[in-house]
Amino acid sequence: MARAAVFGRLMVLRWLPGKVADIRVETPTSRTIVFDVPDWAGHLAGQHIDVRLTAEDGYSVQRSYSLAAPADEDRIEILVQKVTDGEVSPFLVDDLLPDDVIELRGPIGGWFTWEPSLGKPVSLVAGGSGIVPLMAMIRARTQAGSDAGFKLLYSVRGPADEYYAEELGKHGIEVTTIYTRSESPSGRPPGRIRPEDLSVLWPADAGARTYVCGPTGFVEAAAQALVDQGHDPGTIRTERFGPSGG
Repeated sequence: MARAAVFGRLMVLRWLPGKVADIRVETPTSRTIVFDVPDWAGHLAGQHIDVRLTAEDGYSVQRSYSLAAPADEDRIEILVQKVTDGEVSPFLVDDLLPDDVIELRGPIGGWFTWEPSLGKPVSLVAGGSGIVPLMAMIRARTQAGSDAGFKLLYSVRGPADEYYAEELGKHGIEVTTIYTRSESPSGRPPGRIRPEDLSVLWPADAGARTYVCGPTGFVEAAAQALVDQGHDPGTIRTERFGPSGG
């Protein structure tokens, strides 16, 4: 990535205009939004951006959203899940239109990232929209032609809430989906993730790095179960989000 910013150190980031290039429906309450951002510095899979909206009276609010794909020149994308009483997500899902311009800042974050040069197998654990930064890693693997062994455990309410359902099967990785409110494709009864569900991932002695992303309770439970099963805490990287998506 010739134009990539210097990652892993503090940087002063400026707000940039992001022009909406495309909007895609992912589920009834979520949208993929693609932006053209002039002079985008590049990013790593797993990083995120800030989005800022400003009203006519000067009131502004911002939220953070994970980047959903590797950079494509000046083009980036995010996925937004609508939070009914939110200040930002309802506008982005219901009102944003192609060619609209909003303020973006990033890329942000250096810990929860993956690069093809990592050279070891990878386990991914996603809860709900926590799949988004992990999808960026999966897409980056495909883009780079990497043969790193990826295994994904994806927990979501049900088929209607599943992001990237068709695409996930096209990247040559092992995917296990768990539904919490209906029977899973494997026949597993509805329910939250359990320690035994993690057996589909790389075992503790495989030398894999594990990325866990989702709501706070989900992330804490999954990370603790992995440690209890003998995984080195230093190989587990976590990212969590609250109800506001901020």
